[in-house]
Amino acid sequence: MGKRESPRHGSMQVWPRKRAKRQYARVRGWNEKEKGLLAFPAYKAGMTHVMATDARKNSQSKGETISLPSTILDCPPIKLYSVRLYKEDAYGAKAVGEIVVGKDKHLFRKVFTKKTDEEKLKDVKPAEYSDIRVTIMTQPGKTGIGKKKPEIFEAAIGGTNEEKLAWINDHLNKEITINEVFKEGEYADAHAITRGKGFQGPVKRFGIGLKPHKSEKGRRAPGSLGSWSAQQHSLYRVAHAGQTGYHQRVQYNNQIIRIGDKPEEVNPKGGFINFGTVRNQYAIVKGSLQGPKKRMITLTKAVRLYDNQVTPTVETVSLESKQGR
Repeated sequence: MGKRESPRHGSMQVWPRKRAKRQYARVRGWNEKEKGLLAFPAYKAGMTHVMATDARKNSQSKGETISLPSTILDCPPIKLYSVRLYKEDAYGAKAVGEIVVGKDKHLFRKVFTKKTDEEKLKDVKPAEYSDIRVTIMTQPGKTGIGKKKPEIFEAAIGGTNEEKLAWINDHLNKEITINEVFKEGEYADAHAITRGKGFQGPVKRFGIGLKPHKSEKGRRAPGSLGSWSAQQHSLYRVAHAGQTGYHQRVQYNNQIIRIGDKPEEVNPKGGFINFGTVRNQYAIVKGSLQGPKKRMITLTKAVRLYDNQVTPTVETVSLESKQGR
């Protein structure tokens, strides 16, 4: 008999295990208690470690210098692409209009041609709509990763409709930086597509145990197909081979321990493997984040916020070469 799959692998929140539709995640839940823009995209550069002073009240190493594994994110500024207007009907909120406000011709050629119409914004009456959101346009050409086509995704704005419209008018045709959305010490949720591993067997895909060496019909196959289940006769939850990785996942409560605008503070000798050097504002996130190098990670305001937010004081960032690893 094969070992039962763990709750982490068998939980229903990660089904179906199929490939994501696109290389960047769709955000479905927002913390609308916050004000202003609720999301910011960044590109994963790599990992390093930082030396920081532990400020946790009940920690055994309180006040001491500790090493923290951290992820470096390249955060080029973003721009507004369009404004989406929502109305409620019997089936929920539905987008009833979109006003394109971006004017960057260089990026527009790489997306699709839609005429801008900022004049329509003046006619928008906030009371007529249930929600107002924006679509964000990234600028990957500023990262040096070889990517030219921008990602465009929808992002929510916190506040009343009047406050949302005022925020949009204040940021038309302006670049938005990460320190306008997040601050140091804040917790953020990371939405991204995980590293793809292709078609894998049940041992790698679900972590089931190997059968004894004299077992028939394969050591790495599940020992049972489960109970009789109607016409198909076997449960779909049984560990079978299939697509592994390249799934959309959310990682909650990742602490941003530093935001800076001097890339030389985080670029290691020789640059990050498979990425190069950070060229824009950067963010250091405590711990690891899902996805490979160069992939876009959408940071959003935390929806399961910790009560005791304690920020470690970063003393130094390791700039040792990563080339020999």
